[in-house]
Amino acid sequence: MTVERVVSLVPSITEALASVRPAAVVGATDWCTHPPDLEVTRVRGTKNPDLAAVRALSPDLVVVNKEENRELDVRRLRDAGVRVHVTEIETVPEAVAAFEELFDDVLGWERPDWLATARDLWCGPLPAVRRTVVIPIWRDPWMVVGSRTFTGDLARRLGLANVYADHPARYPALDVTELDAAGADVVLLPDEPYLFTPTDGPEAFTRTAVELVSGRLLTWYGPSLVDAHRSLAR
Repeated sequence: MTVERVVSLVPSITEALASVRPAAVVGATDWCTHPPDLEVTRVRGTKNPDLAAVRALSPDLVVVNKEENRELDVRRLRDAGVRVHVTEIETVPEAVAAFEELFDDVLGWERPDWLATARDLWCGPLPAVRRTVVIPIWRDPWMVVGSRTFTGDLARRLGLANVYADHPARYPALDVTELDAAGADVVLLPDEPYLFTPTDGPEAFTRTAVELVSGRLLTWYGPSLVDAHRSLAR
């Protein structure tokens, strides 16, 4: 069965769905900012979706992600008779495979061209390490990308080795002095989920070089993967 009405509770997935059939996307979160011209009903955030608003849209399918959305919301939607598809993504190849399954088997839609390009760009052998990095995603407290994360895998596939790739936590909270003394070649400060700016973030690091990068290119999976490879590889 081809899905005609879909609600996405994940920004990356919303962008991916809209790249194929924007008219079929009837609901999305407030954080679903791409494509910028997407006109859909907004159903609040990824962690606090308005489930009544979701149900009122009569979707054929709701798409969520294990990390970004709550199991409680998935259960409540399913208990209400709503079909929910859960993605689980910790690496770039897993993201590509998840979209292939979503378009082929779940939605019954054609695959977008960017998906094949993303597989060609990202799913080959790991390159040699060019630089070591620390990737904060929040401050007060400072939190960084740790182990088993999509962002860490994306960085590694660009030749950037995450200093905290073997940390037991996926997003450990650490003192900024420890981050500055970790021996990384560079600290990458994205503009989401925390909005690091030239005046908010770089001043905390006195020993390590800092670069501001696009959070969307570093943390989103979907059409942005093509731009991410072109931009971040530099």
